[in-house]
Amino acid sequence: MWLKQLTVLNFKNYSESTLAFLPEVNAFTGANGAGKTNLLDAIHYLSLCKSYFNPIDSQHIKSGEEWFIVQGDFIRKEVSDHISCSLKRNQKKQFKRNKKDYERLADHIGQFPLVMISPNDSIIITEGSEERRKFVDNVISQTDNKYLDTLILYNRILLQRNTLLKNIREKGVLDTGLLEVLNMQLSEVGETIYERRKMFMEEFVPFFQRHYRFLSEGAEDVSLVYDSALHHQRLGRLLEESLDKDRILERTTQGIHKDDLLFTIHDNMPLKKFGSQGQQKSFLIALKLAQYSFLTAQKKFKPLLLLDDIFDKLDDNRTKKLMQMVSNDEFGQIFITDTNADRIRHIFEEIERPIRIFAISEGKLYG
Repeated sequence: MWLKQLTVLNFKNYSESTLAFLPEVNAFTGANGAGKTNLLDAIHYLSLCKSYFNPIDSQHIKSGEEWFIVQGDFIRKEVSDHISCSLKRNQKKQFKRNKKDYERLADHIGQFPLVMISPNDSIIITEGSEERRKFVDNVISQTDNKYLDTLILYNRILLQRNTLLKNIREKGVLDTGLLEVLNMQLSEVGETIYERRKMFMEEFVPFFQRHYRFLSEGAEDVSLVYDSALHHQRLGRLLEESLDKDRILERTTQGIHKDDLLFTIHDNMPLKKFGSQGQQKSFLIALKLAQYSFLTAQKKFKPLLLLDDIFDKLDDNRTKKLMQMVSNDEFGQIFITDTNADRIRHIFEEIERPIRIFAISEGKLYG
């Protein structure tokens, strides 16, 4: 799969631009703030119906304008699809495939899969478990629409249970009948999500280990482990045992919404504390490349790969190794941003791969 053409109208700092791409590597170069990353985000919109960086759609309308449009022509298995995303202020976002509206945006997720690697990904390591669960859920959702629906259902039941727990203080009594029903529902849906996450990790971890070994040339050992209380106890039992604590805290303290990924380096030392900036960056890149490999294996075609400011905090050797890796036949179309056009050009001349470079300045294209 590849993106043949992209058009942006009143999107972020762009008034109107149309770009035609190579099916191999395309680079956006220019100073910080020129609008390189905005083009990657436009591509992200077309694939996943939303921005990678900012969930508020209206904030992507160019200042002083009332609407934006992002359009793209995808080629997949020799079939062309025209995808359009548009938004007017104070109106609902419209998403179309070949001029036909989707009944649900969720039906588009996974049709044109994409992997983005960005400096923002550091929160997967530095922030709380929610960011790591979100990473897992986003990957699975691109391959399994039912998983996304199940996740939405779990969160709806969880909200009902938490509301019931909060109401105990006001009413002075617990509706045990309703609690029993919610426990049963939450257990059933939660167990389904747990089994799907566990199955995903069994497939995902070998991809991750292979990519990290290549990037680091085997310089250090790292591990990636799925951590869940459901490894040791069924969710229904956990909910029963935690009821006293849940009543005090007025929220559900056990469940798949507490799952985590454990990142370690050097004999199970936490990566967040003991990994250098370069090692953490390599870990994140390997994590995202594993996502790419997993999606390829599931979809039977190659997703798009977006690399935003990828060379920051990577030494020259790991940078070259990364470009060698993503330029081989395992990967498809690639989009890269960098402040240094000469660096990009030199790297791809060395590895003898074709590349199209777009120079960008203040939301305008040159080249």
